[in-house]
Amino acid sequence: MDRETDDVLDAVGPRLRALRRERGITLATLAATTGVSESTLSRLESGQRRATLELLLPLARTYDVPLDELVGAPRTGDPRIHLTPIERFGMTFIPLSRRPGGVHAFKMIIPARPRPLEPTPQTHEGFEWLYVLSGRLRLVLGERDLTLPPGEAAEFDTSLPHWLGSADGGVVELLILFGLQGVRLHVRADLHRSSPSGGRR
Repeated sequence: MDRETDDVLDAVGPRLRALRRERGITLATLAATTGVSESTLSRLESGQRRATLELLLPLARTYDVPLDELVGAPRTGDPRIHLTPIERFGMTFIPLSRRPGGVHAFKMIIPARPRPLEPTPQTHEGFEWLYVLSGRLRLVLGERDLTLPPGEAAEFDTSLPHWLGSADGGVVELLILFGLQGVRLHVRADLHRSSPSGGRR
């Protein structure tokens, strides 16, 4: 086995763990869906179990991603990223990066709604940076309720209860960079102040 193949296989575990956490799936749920035992999945993610086709095929089906994307095999002569949209919570996430671990980039689209949704804040491990491309984003972060217009950015610890939605019922498009705890970015918004649009409500 050559060094490049070794490197690809060594990266499978972190890639699988990051993908499962991005999808908000527990090991128990994944085990029930794939038929692979929870202990095997845990060892696969931690690198204690080598990836095999028998293990990866049900995972690729469950995550609805191509096998080469799941493994992160290098593409030869093709620099393009093949984007596979992910639908979650009624919103569309388009992954813009492929590397395991570290920071993951997404384009997020919040659809237009005739009636604004009531915020349902969630928490999870990680750190998030976002930049509004179009529309008006409503960001609920702990006790703060902010409106971010196009061109505004925010960064926050996702262990704080947070929720993203449309401030006026229209479509919102934004870029999101997400990293696990300890992975932070250098651009920081002061969320203690209202946005220029009168963000705090």
